Amino acid sequence: MDAKTVFTIISLTILANWSVLAFAYRSLPELLRPAARYWQWGTLLIAAGCALFAFGQALPRPLMLTLANGGMVFGLAAYSLALREVNGMRPDPKLYAPAVGATIGILWFSAVFPDFKVRVIIAALSWLTLAFTSLQALVKHPPAQFSSSRKLLIALFSLLAVSTSIRFSIYLSMDVPADFHVESGASGWNVVSAIVLTMLPIVGTTTFLMLCSDVLRLRLEHTAATDFLTSLPNRRAVTERGAMMFDAAASSQGGFAVAVIDIDDFKSINDRYGHETGDQALVHIATRLREEIRAADMVARSGGEEFTALFKDMDATRTRAAVERMRSAIEASNFKTGDQPIRITVSAGVSSRRHDDRSFEDVLRRADKALFLAKSLGRNRIEAA
Repeated sequence: MDAKTVFTIISLTILANWSVLAFAYRSLPELLRPAARYWQWGTLLIAAGCALFAFGQALPRPLMLTLANGGMVFGLAAYSLALREVNGMRPDPKLYAPAVGATIGILWFSAVFPDFKVRVIIAALSWLTLAFTSLQALVKHPPAQFSSSRKLLIALFSLLAVSTSIRFSIYLSMDVPADFHVESGASGWNVVSAIVLTMLPIVGTTTFLMLCSDVLRLRLEHTAATDFLTSLPNRRAVTERGAMMFDAAASSQGGFAVAVIDIDDFKSINDRYGHETGDQALVHIATRLREEIRAADMVARSGGEEFTALFKDMDATRTRAAVERMRSAIEASNFKTGDQPIRITVSAGVSSRRHDDRSFEDVLRRADKALFLAKSLGRNRIEAA
C-alpha cells in the first residue's frame, strides 16, 4: 500500500470519527465542552494534514508541505490544550509556540532552502514537545484518579513520542537527497508512522470521551461528598473515610482516634447577628480547623455547627493535644462582623480506638458522649471517653 492510499484512508477515517465527536459534543455538560471543542479542532486539523499529503500534489510543493505539517502539529497542540482543559488546568497559549515554530521552519526549509533532514528534525521536535506536554497533563493527578481511559491516553501519547523518535532516527540515518518525498513510499516507515498517527485521532477520540465521562463522575462524587458552605468533606465522606481508617488501624493494630467538635452557643450568634453571620462563622471555624489538621488526617463538617476530625496513628494523649491546639486556635482567632468582634469558642469530645471496638461507629459514639460531657461542664473545653 503506497503512502497516498494510506493517507487517504486515514483522512476519511479521522473525519468519520470527528463526526461522532461532533454529535457527542451536544450531550456533554457545559464544563467539558471547551475541552471537547479543542479535541474536535485537533482531529479536524490532523485529518486536513493527512488529506493534503494524499491530494495536495496540485499545490506548489512548499505550500503543500507547510499546510500538511502545520495542520498536524497544530492538531497536536489542540489535543494538548484539550487535555489540560479536561484536567482542570488553564489552557496555555504558549503551547501553540511549537506549532508556529514548526510551520515557519518547514516553510523556510521547503521553499527557501529545501532540506528534507532539517524538516524531519523540526517536525520531530515539535511533535515530541507536544506529546510530552500532553503526557504532563495526563499524569498530573493522584494515582487514585488513574482510570483506564487515562492510562490508555498515556499509552497512546507515549507511543507517539517513541514512534516519532524512531522515525527521526531512521530518516537521519538514511542517505536521502534534500528533495526526498516522504509520500513517495520509498520508506516502509511511512506506513508505520501513519498507523500510529491514526490511532491518536481515532482510538484517542473514543478514549478522550471516556476520560470526559470519568472526570465528570469524579466531580459529581466530589460534590456529593463536599459541604457546600465550608468546602470541607461532609457527613457522608467522613463516615466512609472513618470506616476505612478504622479497618486499617484494626488490621495493623495501629492508632486511630475521633474528635467531635461543636461551636459553643452558636444559636445565639444566629439569633443576635443573623444567619449570614452564622454562615461566616462556620466558614471561619472550618478554615482554622483545616489549617491545624495534618495531611494524613481529615476534618469534616458533619452537620449544623458540628465538625468531626479523624486522626491516623494517634493515641488518646496525642489526639487530645492536637484537638487542644485546634480549640486554642479558634479561641484566639479574630472573627468580626463588620467592626463588631465576636468571641467564638468550641467544645470537643475525643475518643481513640479500643481493642474491643467493632466499628468506626463505636469510636464515634464515645466521642459524642465526651462532647456532651464537655458541654455540661461549662463549654470551651475538651473531654475524652
